[in-house]
Amino acid sequence: MWLLATLGLRPLMLPDEGRYVEVAREMLLGDGAVPTLYGLPFFHKPPLMYWLDMAAMQVFGINAFAARIAPALGAWLMGAAIYADLHRRATPRDAAIVLGVLATSPFFFIGAQYANHDMLVAGLITVAVVLARRAVDDAPRMPLRLVVAAWSAMALAVLAKGLIGIVLPALIVGPWLLTQRRWRELLQLMHPLAITAFALIAVPWFVAMQLRYPAFLDYFFLEQHVRRFAQSGFNNVQPFWFFVPVLLLLTLPWSLWLPFALRRLLPAPNQLDTLPTAPYAWWVVAVVGFFSMPSSKLVGYALPALAPFAALLGLAICRGRAWRWIIPAAGSACVAVVLALAWAAPNSNRDVGQVLATRLKPGDRVVFVDSPFFDVPFYAGMTQFPIVLSDWDDPDVPLRDNWRKELSDAARFARSIEPLRLWRTAEAGELLCNVSPVWFVAGKNWRSPPELGKLTRVYEGRHAALLLAEGARRPACP
Repeated sequence: MWLLATLGLRPLMLPDEGRYVEVAREMLLGDGAVPTLYGLPFFHKPPLMYWLDMAAMQVFGINAFAARIAPALGAWLMGAAIYADLHRRATPRDAAIVLGVLATSPFFFIGAQYANHDMLVAGLITVAVVLARRAVDDAPRMPLRLVVAAWSAMALAVLAKGLIGIVLPALIVGPWLLTQRRWRELLQLMHPLAITAFALIAVPWFVAMQLRYPAFLDYFFLEQHVRRFAQSGFNNVQPFWFFVPVLLLLTLPWSLWLPFALRRLLPAPNQLDTLPTAPYAWWVVAVVGFFSMPSSKLVGYALPALAPFAALLGLAICRGRAWRWIIPAAGSACVAVVLALAWAAPNSNRDVGQVLATRLKPGDRVVFVDSPFFDVPFYAGMTQFPIVLSDWDDPDVPLRDNWRKELSDAARFARSIEPLRLWRTAEAGELLCNVSPVWFVAGKNWRSPPELGKLTRVYEGRHAALLLAEGARRPACP
């Protein structure tokens, strides 16, 4: 209830929420297998989030609540997994306090209702690690069902965001066992039946996409994983230490107890394998260290470290009574942030989309000018794909990690569809050929080219304008 209460309060945020929710909506209207963005195959991420949102949209309708079901589910899995782990390793009271710390951390609460892939994969990684540790605890008679379940969670994590779904659990569990020379348990975790379960869950969609689009595997694994990790040409370049302040600031006020948590580790550095908090500390270090290596860093990358970080903080604070009043105060602050975002609606084009929904008729053409306006099709309920008008011949398009590169990359998999979706600015006049009316969504200061004639400004929203060309024709059309 805590995760769902404010799930649909605020409009979609751009670009991430608008982009990924539109992909899920198009898959719902399409074949349900190929992720598409404006009708172009969009292979930046695998489909699990989209499938969950599709199912939610079928049940609850196409709205912001349904669009955020996937991250809410990922957050619920994260909380349930760390609670179950601590319920067994500590006490029910400690587990409940840690869950309260996690649930009222801004990073967790906002991430649980932010429609992208990060919280879903973080929740599944948490489940996988907890199951693997639980299986190892019962060695040498390791329960096969737990091993299979851990690998199944990793398979779902791969379907949620790619290779980190298996790389991070391996990096968390593997070195921890190796430092204790527990080779036998590590080998038992690689049971053939468990690996088979992983393959049966994770592999079929990738095979299907490769058979349909021969360049898919190279693009998805090499370009979106290996090159993105190793190169510096992608967005949001940050220093090596970026995730340290991210974790500390986004878990306030709880991160103030970090010195007390560290004090429980430092007195016995030679006995880390016997300290209940040491595995959580390594878990945090493994995740943060891994994502600190590439130059491109996004805040959401740190989410797989959130559950163990909350465990460290919660176990430090549970000995006192301060948590009794901090939990409601921190929870109130989290809700206040969501309410503030709902009121401010930063960069939202919901107003334009809602006006367009009342005017749009079947057969009308919709053109987005020099911006993707990802949330407009969602709020307008568009059933036909828009045209995006921009300078697609610009040589910087493939070099800059932005919305134009995303759509240009998608067009590589559908060359026959590309001319129908991505129009060059020089072709603007042809947009009016044999079609009426034509709706333009553009920035508020956009000045239309002379070849479009006079456009009627139907509505001016907070961040964009809606214009109409009706009954206009060029003297000569191809």
